[in-house]
Amino acid sequence: MEEKVVESVSLDSTAVDSIVANVTNPEVIANADYTALLSFAWEKGVDMLMSLGTRILLAVVIFVVGRWIINRLKNVFAKMLVKREVEVSLASFLKSLVNVVLTFFLIVTVIGVLGIETSSFVALFASAGVAIGMALSGTLQNFAGGVMILLFKPFKVGDFVEAQGVIGTIKEIQIFNTIFNTLDNKVIVVPNGGLSTGIVTNYSKEETRRVDWVFSMAYGDDYDKAKSVIEGLLAEDKRVLRDPAPFIALNALNSSSVDLVVRAWVSSADYWDVFFSMNEKIYKTFAKQGLHIPFPQMDVHVHQK
Repeated sequence: MEEKVVESVSLDSTAVDSIVANVTNPEVIANADYTALLSFAWEKGVDMLMSLGTRILLAVVIFVVGRWIINRLKNVFAKMLVKREVEVSLASFLKSLVNVVLTFFLIVTVIGVLGIETSSFVALFASAGVAIGMALSGTLQNFAGGVMILLFKPFKVGDFVEAQGVIGTIKEIQIFNTIFNTLDNKVIVVPNGGLSTGIVTNYSKEETRRVDWVFSMAYGDDYDKAKSVIEGLLAEDKRVLRDPAPFIALNALNSSSVDLVVRAWVSSADYWDVFFSMNEKIYKTFAKQGLHIPFPQMDVHVHQK
């Protein structure tokens, strides 16, 4: 009986591809050299693990070196902010922002070294960012407003401000909101979006302010005497600045009174004290000097037939 000799298939990448492609063919399976096939698979597995290990090692090295560079850049940036005397709250925010941006680019680089497609990752991140941005459009507007306030400083903590229908002292400037403390000690939280785009009146921005009054006297009273009395009261008050000099003039001849406009410059911190103090002094002094503060009145004449 003649013995059938089965020749082994020499294994290389082409032979392996042929076996995989004809895995359902019994003749190919019968003629395959499984020892060589296992050896080939082992070699390929070792090569893949070596390649993957090299990429992982390179990614770790890049991450460690990248973090060291980021920390160095953060320190340089922090020293620059200190040198330029940037406000503490703004400096803290800018340092955090720089850290987040640089870390994001480092992570994308590490992912690319590992062999993961970074374009799809960035596209996914961008899509998620757009979706989150649409859902949090109001919050992002307030965030942008907070950045604008911190950068351009239309007001600072401690300023007396009128904005968005609120009058009070700035207690705290946050990223999304600004905290007001009103004159009657109420705490009001105002979103930064409206503050950054609306009208803001800052009463503390300048060192001095002008106080305006309108004082009335009755018809028939001595105008020159009234003017002299007001000038004397202003001169006695040391809080009233001499330069610019106070201004007094006849403002209007109303139906029931002669109105005098008075303007004087004071330190911003003394504004309300001087305003209320002068009102009280005028009321008391006019009476002593024989000057009358009129009130609206109507004369009714009755005719009998």
